[in-house]
Amino acid sequence: MRRLRRVKILATLGPVSEDREMIGRLFEAGADVFRINMSHSTHDGMRERIRTIRALSKQYGREIGVLVDLQGPKLRVGTFTNTSVELVRGQTFVLDSDTTPGDDRRVNLPHPEILRALAPGHTVLIDDGKVRLHITEAKPDRAVAVVDVAGRISNRKGVSLPDTEIPVSAMTEKDRSDLEAALNEGVDWIAVSFVQRPDDIAEVKKVARGRALVLAKIEKPQAIARLDEIIEVSDALMVARGDLGVEMPLEQVPGLQKRITRMARRYGKPVVVATQMLESMITAPVPTRAEVSDVATAVFEGADAVMLSAESAAGQYPVEAVATMNRIAEEVERDSVYRPVINAQRTAPEATGADAIAVAARDVAETLDVKAVCAWTSSGSTALRIARERPAPPVLALTPKRGTARRLALVWGVHAVVTKDANDLDDMAARACKFSNREGFSKEGDRIVIVAGVPFGTPGATNMVRIAYTTSET
Repeated sequence: MRRLRRVKILATLGPVSEDREMIGRLFEAGADVFRINMSHSTHDGMRERIRTIRALSKQYGREIGVLVDLQGPKLRVGTFTNTSVELVRGQTFVLDSDTTPGDDRRVNLPHPEILRALAPGHTVLIDDGKVRLHITEAKPDRAVAVVDVAGRISNRKGVSLPDTEIPVSAMTEKDRSDLEAALNEGVDWIAVSFVQRPDDIAEVKKVARGRALVLAKIEKPQAIARLDEIIEVSDALMVARGDLGVEMPLEQVPGLQKRITRMARRYGKPVVVATQMLESMITAPVPTRAEVSDVATAVFEGADAVMLSAESAAGQYPVEAVATMNRIAEEVERDSVYRPVINAQRTAPEATGADAIAVAARDVAETLDVKAVCAWTSSGSTALRIARERPAPPVLALTPKRGTARRLALVWGVHAVVTKDANDLDDMAARACKFSNREGFSKEGDRIVIVAGVPFGTPGATNMVRIAYTTSET
């Protein structure tokens, strides 16, 4: 089941893709990592899906990653006497702490901390921005607003506050419970929603204690303002274009996508491009031409992974959506323009031994036209540093830790294999050649580049590059 592409595919599971047969079909179509959205899953449902994925991993002999996406704080208005109201442009509308059902003049905002944070001039978006207001007067229990974009508001519609830093943690009590349940099941990645500050990620990492890596979803203006700090503390990033496009002008999202993907690569952190990539395939067997171009753009940008949401979770054509994304990625990576574009995005390595070795391995690999770069890695950091350089040959990661192999399923160009650690330098070279041949990267007489740290098993000790020839004996 070796992929013929470098970019990975992250597929969301849902009502149409929760049984073993369908998850297996999605994997065969090209999914590398599966996402479980806790906004729509119970703990029992999550556990069942993880067990199914682990069983399929054994069946196919390939490590499959699992990402659990925490819901985060969901802000919503209260209820209305008549279920909904129609707001008119220019009218005054009040958000308050009164729990009485609302009308066309006011409604409850059941988040006292938000009412206290609102200030004159702040924008309030309701129902994914379909209705827009701006605050003219703010008190701790009451905010007066004027309607800028008219529309209908119904019970419990979502609220977005692009100008307001929400003075609450990115983790709710539900998230804490979901996080513990996910960690207990050995999940590989945790995605944190509505990140505003690096502290939001640090809080989750403190609970995770290394049991899972933590991915920051970038979907708020406050996160953009502190992007460097958030990237530094995160293990990976997601360009969550859905909410990002609600809270910021839509025309800014493409530029932000490029900025985030390139910053993530500079830091050597995996980055996922997500939301509405093949949206029309929820109801249609083929995507629009614009959607194909959207996926292709993310691949050309060097994103580590592209993600399907409702397309694979609730759509009518989940397998076709994954297969389509797989074909687009393969075709882009075969294009003669792809490699020059990827190379043009390279940045100077950090001044560390591991980065210097990774650059050297890339240069050797491309100068000698080797078939694979084999990275012996315990924590996964060696494979990550090599992937940051986006070498032309694929990266074969050899690791004694199954958890490391699963985490690397999200990383550009990395094919991970679980094996015991090398005994010595000769064993390291011989087994790297053996696995390179076995996994279909090379054949007898081909050259490979081997990267490792000596002494073996020492995290972060990447300090050696070796060239080896594969033989029939290995």
